[in-house]
Amino acid sequence: MTTSSSVSLLGGRAWRAMLAIALTLLLSACGFHLRGSNGSFMLPFATMYIGLPDTSPLAIGLKRYIRAIGSTEVVNTKDGADAVLEVLSDPERNRTKTILSLNKNGRVQEYQLGYSINFRVLDKAGNQLLAPTTISLVRPITFDESQVLAKETEEAALYRDMRNDLVQQIMRRLAAIKPVLPAMSVAPVAPVTPVAPAAPQQ
Repeated sequence: MTTSSSVSLLGGRAWRAMLAIALTLLLSACGFHLRGSNGSFMLPFATMYIGLPDTSPLAIGLKRYIRAIGSTEVVNTKDGADAVLEVLSDPERNRTKTILSLNKNGRVQEYQLGYSINFRVLDKAGNQLLAPTTISLVRPITFDESQVLAKETEEAALYRDMRNDLVQQIMRRLAAIKPVLPAMSVAPVAPVTPVAPAAPQQ
């Protein structure tokens, strides 16, 4: 092999390595959390019921994500569902906004936004597959009295970001559940790389 062809081969390998790193960073930035060698979330049950109102932004995000996977069916009633996600504390009712810091004039300079959920997972026989689990997220946001509308828009975007993060974290916990046979049907092994859920409309 000539010197020029060796340099070309080395350059090609370096380029492919840089491309792989860039793609990994891009996926992480878009909200992907890879699981396993093929980057797929596999839920260990064939059917699932989400115990949130149909209009709940979090429920919409979870259902969209699970349906994108394709191996688990989201059902409308918990009767006969292999897994029931029972929400013990609705995050939409537990959103918080607390003062984080004040400026030298004693006015609010920064808030802390909070978003949390407490849930558990049961099988069709009422056995607990996942003990009550709490996920809490916080985001800081600066405040400027001269930019109230812009800050309201930023606040809504941060809540959407936390909601999407919550969907990802819930999915990881669901995927880690060990199936209990014969109390539940096992989802067919046909992993599909999930799609990051779209941000629900406020």
